[in-house]
Amino acid sequence: MIEYKQMQQRKQTQQKQTWKGRTKAATRKVRELMVVGRALASTRHVVMAQIVPMRFCNLSCAYCNEYDKVSKPVPLPEMLRRIDHLATLGASIITISGGEPLTHPELDAIIARIRHHGRVAGMITNGYLLVPERIQQLNRAGLDHMQISIDNIEPDEISKKSLKVLDKKLEFLSRHAEFHVNINSVVGGGIRNPQDALVIGNRALELGFTSTIGIIHDGDGQLKPLKDEERRVYYQMAGMAKRNYSRFNKFQEAIANAEPNDWRCRAGSRFLYVCEDGLVHYCSQQRGFPGVPLAQYTKADLKREYLTEKSCAPHCTVSCVHQISYIDHWRSPQTRQTTPGQLVNIQT
Repeated sequence: MIEYKQMQQRKQTQQKQTWKGRTKAATRKVRELMVVGRALASTRHVVMAQIVPMRFCNLSCAYCNEYDKVSKPVPLPEMLRRIDHLATLGASIITISGGEPLTHPELDAIIARIRHHGRVAGMITNGYLLVPERIQQLNRAGLDHMQISIDNIEPDEISKKSLKVLDKKLEFLSRHAEFHVNINSVVGGGIRNPQDALVIGNRALELGFTSTIGIIHDGDGQLKPLKDEERRVYYQMAGMAKRNYSRFNKFQEAIANAEPNDWRCRAGSRFLYVCEDGLVHYCSQQRGFPGVPLAQYTKADLKREYLTEKSCAPHCTVSCVHQISYIDHWRSPQTRQTTPGQLVNIQT
């Protein structure tokens, strides 16, 4: 009898969470449509900012150049100031990355500040630290989106972000998360078994998440052409159902075939990457330029970079910059150029 009552209580709780989750999802969709509408109507604001509160990561993936093992968390008051300034620049979406964001002791307050400004709050995490209680805390903080990249089925020397380790975490998310979850599987970058991406993608869809596939750089931030099997898996994954609003991934077809993309990169304007030191960079793979403190970044900087052509753009693999820049692909030809040699030109 006790077991039956417990089972019924769990069922009722899950049912309530389902309705609550559905209500939040509907509201979130409306807010996202407003983000797109605002971006189409005006080019004078940031669409997405990616901000790093923590360079430290609890993992050490061989291809990654975005973490260390010594950095301290950015103090909360400074993070709040940075969020506030991004709001003054009109940032519609603020995504927290790292390092590993979940290692920041006051992450929930950072998320809450983003939501306080009415912005869409996202996070990129390796998922290792997720448990039901932590997921509920993220719900309460107001998180809108979470992305987890899973690189393989079994952990190896290249990556510990494996389905074997994370599957239980995904089940927790499926039961408790009131925010959108996307699972990104990858090819390239030294990942041993490209077919793992298909297993990961299918598991994500089975649990009710969206699924994407990315082509990753190596440890030096360089793009390596895909091998035949990697290319086959990429195209098979690209054909799987994907329903969330940020599926502007056609650029990856050229990358898969080691061909350049002809596009207008709006990094430094429509997309900002703010490192743990509070400097604005084009993206995670172009740290150092423009390298201006966020507190000094103005609407004039946004206007300049909007019209600036980036020499690294043809072979860029940074999907979030491509996706945000796509909003303006049809307008405002870029009339300025970065000085040769200032940017790392990603080689194939």
